[in-house]
Amino acid sequence: MATLKEIKGRINTVNGTLKITSAMKMVASAKLHKAQDAMANMIPYESQMHGILYRLLSDESAPSCEEFVASRQVRKVAIVAVASNSSLCGAFNANVIRLFNETAEGYLASGLSRDDILVFPVGRKMAEASSRAGFASRGDFNSLADKHVFGDVKAFAESLTDKFLRKEVDEVALVYSHYKSSSSQEPVRETYLPFSAASSRDVGTSVSRQDKGLRQPDSENSGMDYIIEPDAETVLRALLPKVLVLKIYTMLLDASAAEHASRMVAMQEATDNGNQLLQDLTRQYNRQRQQSITDELLDIVSGSMA
Repeated sequence: MATLKEIKGRINTVNGTLKITSAMKMVASAKLHKAQDAMANMIPYESQMHGILYRLLSDESAPSCEEFVASRQVRKVAIVAVASNSSLCGAFNANVIRLFNETAEGYLASGLSRDDILVFPVGRKMAEASSRAGFASRGDFNSLADKHVFGDVKAFAESLTDKFLRKEVDEVALVYSHYKSSSSQEPVRETYLPFSAASSRDVGTSVSRQDKGLRQPDSENSGMDYIIEPDAETVLRALLPKVLVLKIYTMLLDASAAEHASRMVAMQEATDNGNQLLQDLTRQYNRQRQQSITDELLDIVSGSMA
């Protein structure tokens, strides 16, 4: 049985841990609100851009931009996988790493070798996981997991697009966690390139997956007509690269919001468990202290009667 001093030490330790978990929860909550605000500001712009692009690509009279949308036999593939730089965020990293491993195993099963799979890990946890899986990282992109500087994101997205256009890779896949709510973060897989004007969704058996191209425009905007100047081809070729950059940017914002939400929930659960443990230790300390006082009184009474 633990002594009073040992129990007191454990109580002090739990109190110190509770201060840390409470502070981390507050920080994660503040960062989550910031990420939510950034996403809320981006959604109207993204929806309008996708709506215009969807209309242009769906129009039979418009140019097809075959170099962006044409599917070809997959001999080399690039996987952009996003996790976090730090831990203490529940199952956030484990879930997205598991989906990355499943995605890579699917390509390996199709006949590709590990040298044919180019991995671009975003976040230190994903870089470590891809290295353990035997894939060489194509660069250090850990800063993109925390700091969403549009210039850096644009350079990263344009490098992926250039690899696809130069046929260095035949497909680009995105693996990240989608923020659905503060209590739900869903690992998803999306095909980034080749680009598709039709939305599709593939839900797996073990992990939910998404293979989406363009988001279809809202019904209220579907009937809108546009005045295109100077011509559809010029507008489309200027708009499509911008939407591709925007897709990477919103993906990183989405993954960041999912990370902070997962950490906030994890720290809340840790705080609740710590409070319960603190109550149990306090109860145990009081019982043993009462028993100790009772034993001392019995010793005094026994000594006076002797």
